[in-house]
Amino acid sequence: MAEKQNKVDETKIVFSEDEIKSLETLRTTYNTIQNDFGVIKVRKILLQQQLDNLEQTEIELETRYAENQQNEQKLVKDLNEKYGAGNLDISTGEFTPNN
Repeated sequence: MAEKQNKVDETKIVFSEDEIKSLETLRTTYNTIQNDFGVIKVRKILLQQQLDNLEQTEIELETRYAENQQNEQKLVKDLNEKYGAGNLDISTGEFTPNN
């Protein structure tokens, strides 16, 4: 019986301490890299959300800009109908009609 147990023991291979440390280092490195991939993915998601928000804000501003242009055109038309063509000094409020 002891002879059979010796054969089993002889087939076992025990890695050296340096080999075990090398394997642990590889595993740790892979875990770190996988974690870093996760961090990058989350950062990309957050950046995409920020970009989406900026694009939505840009669209809203473009709409407001176009509306403001329309308001300007209406005001100019109304003032021209009321006072005629001319020049306005905004700082003094003085209007000089064209002759």
